[in-house]
Order: sequence, then C-alpha cells, then structure tokens
Amino acid sequence: MLLTDAHCHLDFPDFDSDREAMLQRAREMGVRRFILPGTTTATWQRTLDLAASHADIYPCLGLHPYFMEEHREEHLADLEQVLIAHPEVVAVGEIGIDFWNSPSQKEKDRQWTLFDAQLKLAKQFNLPVVLHIRKAMDEVTQRLRQLQLPQGGLAHAFSGSQQQAEKLVELGFKLGLGGALTYPRAQKLRRVAANLPVSSFLLETDSPDMPLNGQQGQRNEPANIPQVLKTLAKLRQVDEQQLAGELEKNIQNLLQLP
Repeated sequence: MLLTDAHCHLDFPDFDSDREAMLQRAREMGVRRFILPGTTTATWQRTLDLAASHADIYPCLGLHPYFMEEHREEHLADLEQVLIAHPEVVAVGEIGIDFWNSPSQKEKDRQWTLFDAQLKLAKQFNLPVVLHIRKAMDEVTQRLRQLQLPQGGLAHAFSGSQQQAEKLVELGFKLGLGGALTYPRAQKLRRVAANLPVSSFLLETDSPDMPLNGQQGQRNEPANIPQVLKTLAKLRQVDEQQLAGELEKNIQNLLQLP
C-alpha cells in the first residue's frame, strides 16, 4: 500500500535528532512520499536541501501567516526568484490567513496583502497552493473564487462545515485530513469526511504538530498516516486498500508528482 503524507514539516528542528529513523519508520508503514511546505525565507533552503537529498520528499515554498513578524515585502520577490530557480517545487505554500489571535486591522491587512501576492505567484507559475486558514474560511473562499486559480490546491487541516467544504471542492481544492479526524468529539469534521466524495480528500499529519487521539502531547510523525486512513475508512465504511488507492490518485492529480 502506497501512502503520501500531504503536509508535514520534516525540516523542523523537532526532527534533527532522529530524522532518518523517523523517515524509515514511515516508509515501513507504507508512507512513501512526503510533501514539505515551506514557511519563511530563512527555512526555504532547508526545505529544498531535504528534498534534494531524498527522492521521496517534495518541496513547497511560501510565507506562512503565523510568522508575519518574520516576513518583509521584499520576500515576495525572493519567492518569485526561488520558484524560477527551483522547478522541483510542487506548490506555493504554506500560505493563508490566520485570525486565531484576533490580530489588529493593520495586521489583517498585512496578511491579505501577502496572501493575495502569493496567490498571484501561484497563478503565474501554474502551481497549486497549500492553504492555512484559521477563523477566515468564508473570506478566503471568496478570494479564491475571485482569482480562479488554475491548479487549485490543498486546504490543509480542514475544520469547517460541509457547506464550506463543498465550496472549496468546487474551486478545485482538496481537503487535508489528519490527527483531528481521529478524535471522536470531532463530529462536524467526521460528517464532512463521511459525506463528501472521496476525491475531495488527502491525508496529512502536519508533523510534528496535530497529534492523533491518544497521543496528546507527543510529537506527531508521518508513520501515523495509516491510522488516519483507518479512521477515514471506518467512517466511510469502505476497504482501506481501495481507499488508499483513491487518495493517492487525488494527490497525484493535484501535484503532478513524478
């Protein structure tokens, strides 16, 4: 069974002590491809280097809204240049809008400016995007509808309603399902996962974050993808092997992996 972790930060320092062993554990569990989103200009080279040294790791590059204090306007030009120089980049991301901590209007405006510019770069380079959306789902969806990205993207760690999910899927987006799905209390998310077409989803861990049910407080890692698959198969009452095959087609179609 071939599985892909569609969103994992394996370049983070959390894995510096055992990165190769962690990757090997994942491969032994059938996870054979890893999609790494970039977050800041300071970390892009680390993401690219890790992908260059592992044939099963695929890089994305972007300016993450959580790290606004690290971003500068000139970093957008840097992103354009690095996308030109690195055709192996499979998506623009992780980008998005994060209103979790009730930022000021000035900070919200900064986020929108950065987000809009990166969406335009994705359109320019004909690449999908990897989205981080917190407390701004409807506004982001409206922006995506206005821009009409040709390649869609991944709505990472989706946690919205079925109606919000359907709108994103209509726009060519896949919804990332990870550790949150394994919590029995996540009833809204579980209903979305059970009801939408399987073509709507990808599996992800967001490692080292978003631990699975029963692993609270522990470092997450890609070897947990089969547990997310098992949960999704149970919710949809389908065979795991068949579901895995369909999910792999989804990520293949989205990212055009070799």
